[in-house]
Amino acid sequence: MLHLKALLAALPLVVAPAPARFVDLAAVDPTILHDIRYHSSHNFVGRPVRGYREPLCIVTKAAARALKAAQASLRPRGLSLKVYDCYRPRRAVADFAAWAADPADQRMKAEFYPRTAKETLFDAGYLARRSGHSRGSTVDVTIVRLPAAVQPVHRPGRPLGACTGVHRFKDNSVDMGTGYDCFDTLAHTLDPRIMGAPLANRLLLRDTMAAAGFSGYSKEWWHFTLTGEPYPDTFFDFPVAASSLRRS
Repeated sequence: MLHLKALLAALPLVVAPAPARFVDLAAVDPTILHDIRYHSSHNFVGRPVRGYREPLCIVTKAAARALKAAQASLRPRGLSLKVYDCYRPRRAVADFAAWAADPADQRMKAEFYPRTAKETLFDAGYLARRSGHSRGSTVDVTIVRLPAAVQPVHRPGRPLGACTGVHRFKDNSVDMGTGYDCFDTLAHTLDPRIMGAPLANRLLLRDTMAAAGFSGYSKEWWHFTLTGEPYPDTFFDFPVAASSLRRS
């Protein structure tokens, strides 16, 4: 099994506090909705992930301004962005790797990777040992129709619905054809099996984010990185918490 400390030592890290070029997205645009899954137990590891101390979207100022621009293009259409994940500390990436190395832990397989073997998640491109999220300008997002429906509550222990299926967990996102963090080829942005409204919704999200300066990831309809990001070679490890943004 991969050791957490060894993984954290694999790259130079920048620990707390965050540089001044990082902000809380809510302070830049409070209208963007949040559903920070890794602070909760409703994610593919089935528990809060290391480093997520608060359900915040921390990003670089450049990424926050670009997200604000994307939101401004959606709001007149009665739509809103919703963020699932933003900056991700290196300790969380290492946590994912340690989880992936434990074949006995399959508790969330039925929802998040029902047709994919856990041991293939890195090779298939669904997980990365060096995540762009740790550079602060990558986000996982979706679109919500306004007024936003009440976000359903995930109840640990209840039967899981496959992220690829009709009876998958329904958050208040528009229909994207799969759930978030669905480790399956059906989540590839242009998978040919996705048609009609789900395809239109994916293309709207892709085009909206592209117009604001983000590039997408072909294997995940929700994943976008700011073009010309300010820290292209630095992987940070300060925790996701308001205290990381406090300046001395």
